[in-house]
Amino acid sequence: MTSRLRAAGVFAAALLLLLGAGLRDGLDRWIATAPLPPLAVDVGTEVLARDGTILRAFPVADGRWRLAPGPVDPAYLTALVAYEDGRFYRHPGVDPLAVLRAGAQMIGNGQVVSGASTLTMQVARLLEEGTTGRLDGKLRQARLALALERHLTKAQILDLYLRLAPFGGNVEGVRAASLAWFGKEPRRLSPAEAALLIALPQSPESRRPDRFPKAAKAARDRVLDRLAAEAVLAPDAAQAAKAEPIPTRRRDFPALAPHLTERLAAAVPRGTRIETTITPGLQRAAEALAGRAVAGQAGQVSVALLVADHRTGEIRASVGGAAWTDAKRAGFVDLTQASRSPGSTLKPFVYALAFDDGLAHPETLIEDRPVAFGPWRPQNFDRSFRGTVPVRQALSLSLNIPVVSLTEALGPERLLSALRKAGARVLLPNDAPPGLAVSLGGVGISLQDLVQGYAALARLGRPLRLSAEAGKAGPRDGQLFGAVAAWQVVDILSRIPPPPGAAPNRIAFKTGTSYGHRDALALGFDGAHVAGVWMGRADGTPVPGAFGGELAAPVLFELFDRIGATRAPLPPPPPATLILPNARLPQPLQRFRPRDAAFSAQVAGAPEVTFPPEGAEIEMAGQGLTVKLRGGAPPFTWLANGAPLLVGSRTRETVLDLTGPGFVSLTVLDAQGRSDHRQIVLKP
Repeated sequence: MTSRLRAAGVFAAALLLLLGAGLRDGLDRWIATAPLPPLAVDVGTEVLARDGTILRAFPVADGRWRLAPGPVDPAYLTALVAYEDGRFYRHPGVDPLAVLRAGAQMIGNGQVVSGASTLTMQVARLLEEGTTGRLDGKLRQARLALALERHLTKAQILDLYLRLAPFGGNVEGVRAASLAWFGKEPRRLSPAEAALLIALPQSPESRRPDRFPKAAKAARDRVLDRLAAEAVLAPDAAQAAKAEPIPTRRRDFPALAPHLTERLAAAVPRGTRIETTITPGLQRAAEALAGRAVAGQAGQVSVALLVADHRTGEIRASVGGAAWTDAKRAGFVDLTQASRSPGSTLKPFVYALAFDDGLAHPETLIEDRPVAFGPWRPQNFDRSFRGTVPVRQALSLSLNIPVVSLTEALGPERLLSALRKAGARVLLPNDAPPGLAVSLGGVGISLQDLVQGYAALARLGRPLRLSAEAGKAGPRDGQLFGAVAAWQVVDILSRIPPPPGAAPNRIAFKTGTSYGHRDALALGFDGAHVAGVWMGRADGTPVPGAFGGELAAPVLFELFDRIGATRAPLPPPPPATLILPNARLPQPLQRFRPRDAAFSAQVAGAPEVTFPPEGAEIEMAGQGLTVKLRGGAPPFTWLANGAPLLVGSRTRETVLDLTGPGFVSLTVLDAQGRSDHRQIVLKP
């Protein structure tokens, strides 16, 4: 009998094991076959300043503010787990002890006293956007929670909670909540702030601080009491936190540099974090300056500002318009990118090219008299003429006749080529061939491209790429003109009288006014930064009485004031710079001869350089550069990068004292002032 009982016991135990295994396998299949919702949570695009702070954040497609959590205060995470789910790191998604406790409390009290929902179950509900009240909903959340624990780590589950937890209105996730309610990142939270962020997701609408501050405070204080009771927070710290006021308004999300950030965000997938080179303090100052600049202007006048570091090409501030929400001013248009007439702001490039080619020197005399270029008879802005003036004065006074004469000698395509080499997109009216009017602003170019061109001038002819995106700015290949020619222009621009009340000789600058007073511009730079200001109407209609010197220049100088201590002096003259009065210049440079004695190889009998050829890259071995020419009338003057290298030569083959390395703009002048020009690169 005993053996029979023993056998029966063994059979019963085996049967129980089989039933348990079957239940276990069934539970395992139930969990394994649970349908998982998408686990990739959509977050808004963020555009970050150079210091990592948010310039602008964008909501997700349905308008909810939800951001990637980023760094979160560890004390908040500790308190959250302690308050919501103390056994979070030990249970498999559902906490059996919490279920038993909640059931016993309900039986003993006749009502629900505490819930058994874990953080994982809350994540399951948030992923499904389900409710919490019904038993079938709880079972579904429990099943999904168990499945999530099999697919994700605890850190990944907590990350989902930090992204999805509701905090009132259309604010989701701890980072969006911290920005909305406290105006700060959640890296460091006070105990009171952390407690409020723990309390809000439990009842986000009825505890919204901006609508129900008393309910929000009561819920926060209950969290603080429990954290103190569980020794997560010291009692005195909890008591002090209760005295901290509740935020009673929701803060706006950051929206600095709205035009730039809108453009950058539109070019990337939603949810991307875009790093920029924008300096937040300077950006705020520039936006405030833009608002003041248009405050006394007619309703449709707007302004665009751009500041960049020309040592690196990084854009530090960009203001596309005075008020991006102002429809009357077409505030939505990014006027740093709009193609507009540059007025006289291209003149410095003409002079730099002319200096580089040996056509002129700052002290060369040039005529400012009535002249016809075919059917076109250009006028100066004030309708008067100065007669014979030094080139320095012609640029400083922004005279039109001299610069058109130089453009004719250079060829207008030469100016456009230099601008394109600087990275500018230049638009010609009706795609017509370039005419002499390009030097007076007869083209379309954006403010950013103009600033980029002036950056090359500030860098003594070396172009670079401007960009507000981190890692995308930098030098461009080639050279627009020689360092000597560039410095000569910089020297002239630095001596132009500044607006009333502004200190002189701090920046090199040039103003411009387009035909019909449609655009007022000012461009300038010091030894570190380059900036541009455009003022006008977005629709291109005239602004009566608008002048670059009166409207835009004061804004430019105030903008440099905002740059402050980071300003740097302009560069000294390169060693080869020829600083002489007119009487001591080589004879061909003493006076510019216009069209009928144009400085070009196409003039009959003009000298022609036969070696080296245009664009040649020549390896030097320390013995100088052999040059050859034909034609022309001796004696010859050879210039390198605008500076005389050999004067009075009567031979058509000679050796110039050039050993390199680097870019060289080589010019030969004959006795009659005729010239030829080559750009070459010397290699060591």
